[in-house]
Amino acid sequence: MMHQQGSCMPPLFGDVFCQCLHAGVDPGGGGGPEPDPPPAAASQQPPQTDDCLSDPDHSAAPCEACRGQEHRLKVLFQVLDVNGDGGICVNDLTIGLKKLGVHRTEHELMKIVKAGDKDLDGQLDFEEFVHYLRDHEKKLRLVFKSLDKKNDGRIDSQEIMQSLRDLGVNISEEQADKILKSMDKDGTMTIDWNEWRDYHLLHPADNIPEILLHWKHSTIFDVGESMVVPDEFTAEEKKSGKLWRHLVAGGGAGAVSRTCTAPLDRLKVLMQVHASKSNSMRIAGGFIQMIREGGVRSLWRGNGINVIKIAPESAIKFMAYEQIKRLIGSDHETLGMAERFVSGSLAGAIAQSSIYPMEVLKTRLALRRTGQYSGIVDCAKHIFQKEGVAAFYKGYIPNMLGIIPYAGIDLAVYETLKNSWLQRFATDSADPGVFVLLACGTTSSTCGQLASYPLALVRTRMQAQATLEGGPQMSMTSLFRHIVRTEGPTGLYRGLAPNFMKVIPSVSISYVVYEYLKVKLGVQSK
Repeated sequence: MMHQQGSCMPPLFGDVFCQCLHAGVDPGGGGGPEPDPPPAAASQQPPQTDDCLSDPDHSAAPCEACRGQEHRLKVLFQVLDVNGDGGICVNDLTIGLKKLGVHRTEHELMKIVKAGDKDLDGQLDFEEFVHYLRDHEKKLRLVFKSLDKKNDGRIDSQEIMQSLRDLGVNISEEQADKILKSMDKDGTMTIDWNEWRDYHLLHPADNIPEILLHWKHSTIFDVGESMVVPDEFTAEEKKSGKLWRHLVAGGGAGAVSRTCTAPLDRLKVLMQVHASKSNSMRIAGGFIQMIREGGVRSLWRGNGINVIKIAPESAIKFMAYEQIKRLIGSDHETLGMAERFVSGSLAGAIAQSSIYPMEVLKTRLALRRTGQYSGIVDCAKHIFQKEGVAAFYKGYIPNMLGIIPYAGIDLAVYETLKNSWLQRFATDSADPGVFVLLACGTTSSTCGQLASYPLALVRTRMQAQATLEGGPQMSMTSLFRHIVRTEGPTGLYRGLAPNFMKVIPSVSISYVVYEYLKVKLGVQSK
């Protein structure tokens, strides 16, 4: 699972800086073997304080350690700036790190430059270089503290095994020892903070930090929509079968969550189709109308097919996501945000195309009158006989278009909130806790739904057009124009209130059920 380096991995932050200083490395040249630093070199500088890490731009006066570190960073920057033009590009990093005995793939070096390149000129100037390293170091410190279960400032193999086990990744003691040896410079078979930082600092996202900093949310939260980008799973989770247990737990959580909030979902569909300026349907009035027409049980019309489609849709989406990742040439366990967006959107489109007839059935069943259909099969038969196969794909285009804003905004908002929390509030652990996880998931899902809601409303109306007696059969653009002309722009947001009312209970219920099912399925220990 882990990307291994040689057991004599050269240090990147402490000793290398000292080697550069003591050996007087010429920034533009190579200059032969570097002598070993004095034994006390690494400890001559006072430790950097947590306050400095929380204030990487040093709005307050820098401490003595930070001034020393700034000087070492300048030396390292000069070494890596091979052509001396004041900027470090991928080629500079390749040559400069090789001088220091450090080997990284071109993909890894591109990720470093991309992560730190704020002005998008394809290289890192000194300020960008310093900001990237400090930001990366803060994340590494969080991960180190998360791994250091004994809180003794050192990580041993048991702590690595336990931390990964908590995340559903099982590794053997032999594998844990192998990981330790790759970072252990003093032969103690434990890793202190300096060894951990030196190993990872110029690695954009090695597996252990990336796993611990990755918060799954697509599998955990179900808000009744199926347009989110799938979560990432590690190679170990895939090999051990825990991936499918995660997906089963997520599917079960979604089924419970959707069933609990089904009355609000049906009310949303009724308001999307029937509400207008002349027929102002309110939330309380809508519930009363549904109960009068069909009794309390009618509140759950359309929920059966909505639950049934979870399993095929989740499986198809995940398999498509994995295949698309391979097609775009990524053999890494976790992707960048742009890659995830492209892969996730395409996988969502494939999954939605496969189960879209079930979406149409869900809408028709939610809108049906008492006694109109005896069940799902009867509904499908009636649609096929009266309207033909094409009826099962009404509203398909706005549905596909809705995937782009939903998936993109949900992913971007979630990652932004996550990184903001890590930067501002995380101190002792990268684990956000239940409240932060729920808040981020709820906010990102709400933003995604808000952006794609007009397309979702048009999709639902197109699916329902045949049920409206004497109503015109309009195309997507004609329906958009008709709604704006007759109801105004607010007409595109009919049913938004019950839709948002179900977000918080949906997220909360799905999270609780997901955690319960994970324990029952053996994904993690109690």
